[in-house]
Amino acid sequence: MSNKVLMKGNEALAEAAIKSGCIHFFGYPITPQTEVAEYLAKRLPKVGGLCLQAESEIAAINMVMGAAATGTRVMTSSSSPGISLKSEGISYIAGCDLPCVIVNVQRGGPGLGGIQPSQADYNQATKANAHGDMHVIVLAPSSVQEMATLASEAFDLADIYRVPAMILADGALGQMMEPVDFDAKESRELPEKNWVTNGHGGKRKKNIVNSLFMDPAALEASVIERFQRYEVIKENEVKYEEYMTEDADIVLVAYGITSRICKSAVIAARAAGIKVGLLRPITLWPYPSKALGKLADTAKHFLVVELNMGQMVDDVKLAVECRRPVSFFGRTGGMLPTPDDVVEEIKKIAGGIA
Repeated sequence: MSNKVLMKGNEALAEAAIKSGCIHFFGYPITPQTEVAEYLAKRLPKVGGLCLQAESEIAAINMVMGAAATGTRVMTSSSSPGISLKSEGISYIAGCDLPCVIVNVQRGGPGLGGIQPSQADYNQATKANAHGDMHVIVLAPSSVQEMATLASEAFDLADIYRVPAMILADGALGQMMEPVDFDAKESRELPEKNWVTNGHGGKRKKNIVNSLFMDPAALEASVIERFQRYEVIKENEVKYEEYMTEDADIVLVAYGITSRICKSAVIAARAAGIKVGLLRPITLWPYPSKALGKLADTAKHFLVVELNMGQMVDDVKLAVECRRPVSFFGRTGGMLPTPDDVVEEIKKIAGGIA
């Protein structure tokens, strides 16, 4: 008997958050992620939680910091311009070593742009989510099932490493409906939260959550310790999927909704006699650089496909150490390529390496 239910991506993510123990949500409406907040506004009070629409995105992310300091699982969600407004608070949360989950259901930009699906926030998520020496874990779902599974994983990763974790989705994944199994994710062993700022009746030393260091040596030591944790994350938490890469002459690199288009393009190109494969990064930070580097030993060409003007291309070039050519094909502004569009790009490359 199937445990799957048919749900919209935004709602599946929200339900997965509740099932993962999230009891606090602070956010602000913005298309195409508003259903996350709408769903949680109905469901969280029924399970003893709190869903609050803040007066702004800035207020929401600071409420997240306060809740996270108590050790409770907390989440916020927004879409591209809203995440920009949250960036200062994200840095404070990272500097305080607090776990939380941040959801970005991307829309076209820059500026207000449009409400159609986009991947134009890749650089923001992976390179400049906020000021200072810091990272957030970035997970990129490619299905409604992964909207749920990776939301749950994000809470676990945030707790294990005491860092913010981000779900980088897009308008298409947020709005589409697919079957979801909420029992699909395996449970992980979580550390005790002995750092929380809750009441203790004088039974222990006071815990202090702070990101301000007047002594530069103390700040440097704090940042270095955090980057040592980042190295552990890089070693243990890289996630990716390979599809028909074993004998591929051309390897497509795509994530999220674009990877689904590329998978169809791989099948079509194979039917036309072109050896094509796909590597799909699931963690955008940490990035699957080693896997791409290994593929550069056998593949002849890499084609990066994104819904932007080419933001992941440099990461692929670094991963393959410029040993193979790296091309780019993308659409932006909310436009989606078809599998046939990608196949045409594959044929152009294949003609040059035949």
